[in-house]
Amino acid sequence: MKIKFCGASIGVTGSCHLLTTDNHKILLDCGQFQGGKEMEKLNEEPFPFNPEEVECVILSHAHIDHCGRLPLLTKRGFKGAIYCTDATADLLDVMLKDSAYIHEKDAEWQSRKNARTGKPPVEPLYTVKDAENALKLVKPVLYDQLLEINDQVKIVFNDAGHILGSAITEIWVTENDVTSKIVFSGDLGVMDRPILRNPVKIKKADYVIMEATYGNRLHPANATSIDELISIVLKTIKRGGSVIIPSFAVGRTQELIYQFNMFYEQHPEYAEVLDKVNVYIDSPMATTATEVFKKNAQVFDEETRNYILSGDNPLDFKNLKFTRNTADSQMLNNDKTPKIIISASGMCEAGRIRHHLKHNLWDSRNSIIFVGYQAEGTLGRLLIEGAKEVKLFGETVMVAAEIYNLQGFSGHADQQGLLDWLGGFQTPPKEIFIVHGEEESKNDFAAKIKEVYGYEPTVINSNSEFDLPSGTCLSKDEVVEDLMDDEDVSTLRAKIDSIQSQLGGILENAKNVVDKKASNEKLQQINNIVLEIEKASLNLGSSITAEDRDTTPLSEQ
Repeated sequence: MKIKFCGASIGVTGSCHLLTTDNHKILLDCGQFQGGKEMEKLNEEPFPFNPEEVECVILSHAHIDHCGRLPLLTKRGFKGAIYCTDATADLLDVMLKDSAYIHEKDAEWQSRKNARTGKPPVEPLYTVKDAENALKLVKPVLYDQLLEINDQVKIVFNDAGHILGSAITEIWVTENDVTSKIVFSGDLGVMDRPILRNPVKIKKADYVIMEATYGNRLHPANATSIDELISIVLKTIKRGGSVIIPSFAVGRTQELIYQFNMFYEQHPEYAEVLDKVNVYIDSPMATTATEVFKKNAQVFDEETRNYILSGDNPLDFKNLKFTRNTADSQMLNNDKTPKIIISASGMCEAGRIRHHLKHNLWDSRNSIIFVGYQAEGTLGRLLIEGAKEVKLFGETVMVAAEIYNLQGFSGHADQQGLLDWLGGFQTPPKEIFIVHGEEESKNDFAAKIKEVYGYEPTVINSNSEFDLPSGTCLSKDEVVEDLMDDEDVSTLRAKIDSIQSQLGGILENAKNVVDKKASNEKLQQINNIVLEIEKASLNLGSSITAEDRDTTPLSEQ
């Protein structure tokens, strides 16, 4: 077995790793390179493998630096399955089509510019049609489901807590009756953050492929960041300015909505000021992604689920406004009333945020607040590093607005979070590969791992390939046992009890709606849901043999 690192090896973007067994080739992620022209040129280069030979892609999550070259992979001959969580599948439809649209528009703009100088037109990296072709290959999987990819490989997705649907992937590979276990961290989230559950800790692995985005930094406490955010908002409004927040459309935007909502509810003393200030989500993709979040409450943390079950919507509040069309977006810059604009992209490399920066950077009354990682070479990185002027749409714009970088909102685990996750392994892995970080961050994190745990990780600083000798942590017959120890069984029992209780309440509410003779449309919706529940219960019942059944209530077992 071999692992070939084909991306996220010289920075934090372009995640792509090829796993090769004696019979199969499997790709872990296929992300786009981001961060300035030199880095983005890498997207045009041939893949360091034949896409036609790749059997399937195992996708960690829907951020473009992890999924953004899937349409290109398909365009160049890939025809296999793309496995991801169901929530990631929902987000992919948004992310890939939006990315393709941007590539098409950028190519059109460059072709018009080339025509004026006698140069040939350019082709987009991929088109919306390419994205649609890739989406046809997506196979959604639930968290914690054991999936047999082929005769040698099994996988399970675990919650990574990074964005909706993000996964830590356990991969079991059996060659010559010997099973090796690889764990791919994807991007790890922050403990005890709103909306999402904490990253799952894995107990056993022969090989670990691990991110190190913040491998040499610590985040301030999240509570400190929301307090600082509100402080900046109040100060900016007082002087007649607006707050512009470049934000990733998926993940960070929804957390900001949640945080504003919670702050407004818990601090009524600020209502007189804040209720007069509209919060605009100016990103069609962020608007659609927020709807996807609302549809996937099954993967939220307990606090957020309880809000929803109580009838509250944690992703909405009275002065939250969503804009979709260009005219509404343009009006935001014509209206000089103090406001908060949250817009994509998070690194300011594309999208409506660049227009808002053009209209607001030069005004000292305004504030620009960064709430996520800014890769080297991006406009966002230039601004947080103190640039006095920047180029936007061919114009030089003076930077007079106040610039803030609130790292407490990051969706990536910091150094301590990464170390804590690594500490979940009960036996030392044979090898730990450090990827997805700038060189200094990866090297510092590797040194810290050695200091804390005594492991000697391998830092990946270039595209490279490694042989992986057969593992020793599991036998072929221990794969299922590895998934379900006593602690996991207890968690399953508690989950069943919880669902049983919630389902009873939901069905009672549905019955009340039917008794009240609701509209035909509502009754049809309820009918569809009941049919799905009936199908699921029958399938479950038929899968349990007579000798497995026990009439004792779950809560008493």
